[in-house]
Amino acid sequence: MSESGIENFVGVPDSTLKHFVDQGLKKKVVLIATREEEAIGIATGMSLSKSPSLVFMQNAGFANSLSTITSLVELYEIPLLFLIGWRGYLKNDAPEHTKIGKIQPEIIKSLGIESKILSDASWKKECDWAMKKIRKGQFCALIIRRDFLD
Repeated sequence: MSESGIENFVGVPDSTLKHFVDQGLKKKVVLIATREEEAIGIATGMSLSKSPSLVFMQNAGFANSLSTITSLVELYEIPLLFLIGWRGYLKNDAPEHTKIGKIQPEIIKSLGIESKILSDASWKKECDWAMKKIRKGQFCALIIRRDFLD
């Protein structure tokens, strides 16, 4: 994981990101937070100390943290990489995921957050794109579609 240049992986687990979190825990490079805003705060401190950081969360947690993103990350141009699980992407997902899943792309666009959707075919290219953004001192997001039901 840290071969990418990211040194810190902080966030709130989500089943969409299960394999990512499991690998990070095995390698002892993941820090689990209780809320997304907490994860953003921790990762911001790490980034300000020149230690590149990734914040992982599901999209409902992303929606909960909009104020922290706009008043901290965006305002002070903190170079963070967000990894967001896209619950509600499937049409037959649980009802509590449907609304946020539908409006997630609009929220990200309206905030002006540059983002890419990861796929099996493009994940390496999109991760390289994100790392270039972080090295330039910018923040961005990578999105993982939730294409399974649990």
